[in-house]
Amino acid sequence: MKYTRLTKEQLEELHPEFINFLATQSIDKNEWDEIKKSKPEVAEEELDVFSDLVWEGVLTKVEFLENISEQQMHLFHLTDKEMKLIAVKIMNPEIDLTTKVGFDWFRKNWQSDFVDYMTASKAYTDDPNQDKFELIKQGAVITKGELYQWFDKVIG
Repeated sequence: MKYTRLTKEQLEELHPEFINFLATQSIDKNEWDEIKKSKPEVAEEELDVFSDLVWEGVLTKVEFLENISEQQMHLFHLTDKEMKLIAVKIMNPEIDLTTKVGFDWFRKNWQSDFVDYMTASKAYTDDPNQDKFELIKQGAVITKGELYQWFDKVIG
């Protein structure tokens, strides 16, 4: 498996797509039920292949990722050629960006001496989707990029 298996909840959400995936292999519901019962390892492989296909599709389309912790924000713009990063660090240990109060403080004080910014960019390896997946495994979430785009305007 290249990525990770989708969760039970994700697979349930993608049930119609999974049915289509099985249909492309000429597997109908009765046959799938039989495979699950008599060849569970084959059923597991099918779930893995389907999960990888879904991840590949998502990762190919993703443009922005965010990883926000108590004192830092890592905002990524995933372009065709490279990963761009805007990193924000809060130097006030009493502020927690993961709370509404902390984020509100940041919105009012983003230009203060307690806030440090850094930008960087990095070329992809031979496998851009794997690079993106590694960021997700480290806690980044897919976003529409509003925060990145706002910062790009004000500090760029």
